[in-house]
Amino acid sequence: HPFYHHRNSIQQLELPHRKAALIVPAFETLHYRLTFPKSKAELLSMLDMGSLYTFRYHVWPKGHAPTDYAKWRTATVPYRVAWQPDFEPYVVVRRDCPKYDQRFVGFGWNKVSHIMELDAQEYELLVLPNAFMIHMPHAPSFDISKFRLSAGYRGCLQTLREEFHQDLSRRYGAAALKYLTAERSL
Repeated sequence: HPFYHHRNSIQQLELPHRKAALIVPAFETLHYRLTFPKSKAELLSMLDMGSLYTFRYHVWPKGHAPTDYAKWRTATVPYRVAWQPDFEPYVVVRRDCPKYDQRFVGFGWNKVSHIMELDAQEYELLVLPNAFMIHMPHAPSFDISKFRLSAGYRGCLQTLREEFHQDLSRRYGAAALKYLTAERSL
């Protein structure tokens, strides 16, 4: 049973005693119907055949590039990855981790800001070697349409991002500078 297997591997990581965010590598399909792979080996062959892609590969590769899919292919144990700008993986964390910032409702920056804060609090970012998820195609959300069509929406999001950076600087001091520098050099 896959969930049981993940629970076991998560228990071995002794999460209650360490600050870690477990990254579940994300893939996607452009097909509306898909037989979900029963194993990593099956997923890899679907990837090689082109019926699956790494998540957002076509539109926003930066969001998941730090997961290091090439390494994941052969990984058998969890491995650490470093934070990079715009990283927005799907994670499993303890309940007492920092909450999502409620300023980022709708489309844009909710996962990015959350991972940034976990990194600022020195959470280890650990990729699970045998876990995966698959995003299925669906109609665009109302919020992403607003983001794409409204300069006002994008302007507001930019203002909130700047506020968020200032808050990080206040809370984490010099350690938070790397986020702002990374942002400005993009």
